[in-house]
Amino acid sequence: MYNLDFNTPANLHFTGIGGISMSALAEIMISRGFTVTGSDSHESKITDHLESLGAKIFYNQVAGNISSNIDVLIYTAAIKQDNPELVKAKELGIPLLTRAEFLGQIMLNYPMAIGVSGTHGKTTTTSMLSQIMLEGNTDPTILVGGIMPAIHGNTRVGHSDKLITEACEYTNSFLSFKPNMAIILNVAADHLDFFKDLDDIRHSFRKFAELVPDDGFLVINSDIDNLEYFTDGLKCKVITVGSDPAKSDYSAANIEFDQFAKGSYDLVVNGEKSFHVALNVTGEHNIYNSIAAIAAAHAMGISDENIKAGLTQYGGTDRRFQYKGKVGDVTIIDDYAHHPDEITATIKTAKHYPHKKMWVVFQPHTYSRTKSLLPEFGKALKEADAVVLADIYAAREKDTLGVSSLDVKKEIEKYGTEVHYYPSFSEIENFLLESCSPGDLLITMGAGDVVKIGEHLLGK
Repeated sequence: MYNLDFNTPANLHFTGIGGISMSALAEIMISRGFTVTGSDSHESKITDHLESLGAKIFYNQVAGNISSNIDVLIYTAAIKQDNPELVKAKELGIPLLTRAEFLGQIMLNYPMAIGVSGTHGKTTTTSMLSQIMLEGNTDPTILVGGIMPAIHGNTRVGHSDKLITEACEYTNSFLSFKPNMAIILNVAADHLDFFKDLDDIRHSFRKFAELVPDDGFLVINSDIDNLEYFTDGLKCKVITVGSDPAKSDYSAANIEFDQFAKGSYDLVVNGEKSFHVALNVTGEHNIYNSIAAIAAAHAMGISDENIKAGLTQYGGTDRRFQYKGKVGDVTIIDDYAHHPDEITATIKTAKHYPHKKMWVVFQPHTYSRTKSLLPEFGKALKEADAVVLADIYAAREKDTLGVSSLDVKKEIEKYGTEVHYYPSFSEIENFLLESCSPGDLLITMGAGDVVKIGEHLLGK
């Protein structure tokens, strides 16, 4: 694999530069004096920002974008090997690096590089810990998979020895990372279009844990089944967080929720109550996300005062139980949940939120996930008062598996929960306008473009 000398500015080209992770890497390299070009399918706020920093961006992906003066081309996992830019780069002998390989090389330049992994909660926990690090004046470089209001985007270029990033398991990309501290929030069956089964996923997370050097830290959820599989034989310091104080270094006691489902608790460290935490985000799952962030912050030596201030300041990221507005006294919330575990956590949160009837408009994400977890989707969604299903959002896939939202509907109907299906957003919107009553709660849910339904209803 080609290794870039980060002390010698060079010409870099990013194929797919408009993605939320690729754009972050491009911004870091611009700040280091590198010349950045890139390509994407369309202009966006992200690409406009990069152009304002000096990047040159092409809004197509053709061989003519690639010239011999490019020193290395970086591409995402979504880019196919027959992509014209990749083909041309190979013809010219230009070195190629995947996004994950390139990020791994960037991490080597930071003595404290933190990778936040897990099937769920990566964006939230990365953002929580980032907020704490900002409060602690550690001047971190931040790469987060969502829009974080405190940094007005998804990237912050710091000037210290600390970097924090999400570490996604899909296609084993996180195995190219070089973390000094790794966080494993949870390990569940997902991305079964790539992984064979849950054991295959667990194997990858074990390999991720092994990346931490002997003088580093692993923060891991003690509620994960057979925790020892992930920790046995590691020489780094292992810090456990979870619901059971008897087997967790960090846990919570006296958990409560206010009238808007925002949690508070007493932090328990090594069996002793430490300090009280009041969160500005909703749900029990975020209590445990915050505990993981606290454990990591303590490992970095950040004070309790800065930790508490950071968690108080943190008000969430876009598309995580995000309040969108009201229409006809119906409250509209948007949430990114697209895995049954995430759906369960979001609906559990919503039950603490003021409402008469809870409507969930769910857009399944990818055919493979829908097919492999079909019974689990039915079991999770049945907890809503009423469900409205949109068509499956294909994302990177094609419809070859013979599964549809009507299959999800049948699973929900087994439990007697009210459920409806409409093939178009306009039909869903019309149905909701006729069916929702004042005081109801409407949650648009999914990782695709289902957010548009709520925004259309609000006239945005």
